[in-house]
Amino acid sequence: MQKKIHIKKGDSVMVITGESKGQKGRVLEVKRDKDRAIVESVNMVSKHTKPNTKAPQGGILKKEAPIHISNLMLIDPASGKPTRIGKRLNEKDKLVRYSKKSGEEIK
Repeated sequence: MQKKIHIKKGDSVMVITGESKGQKGRVLEVKRDKDRAIVESVNMVSKHTKPNTKAPQGGILKKEAPIHISNLMLIDPASGKPTRIGKRLNEKDKLVRYSKKSGEEIK
């Protein structure tokens, strides 16, 4: 059985706890097996790399590290503030996500 994850790739989210608290970004990838997501320019870490064909000089690379889903909150498209998410059937009997704050459907 798959876990229920309310955040999808491409969503705008805000970090609500941890070192990157208050930062906003777009979800680049969701790792369902570990309940984590990679958010654009949030939770940056330094990775030391040896010289290779991709980076002939080697050195230190800055890249995003995964954040646990529970530390992220979706940003309401109507107000631009963080909101909780619900699921309901729309007019076409399709299950859709909606913002609990504004009641607006999330695409």
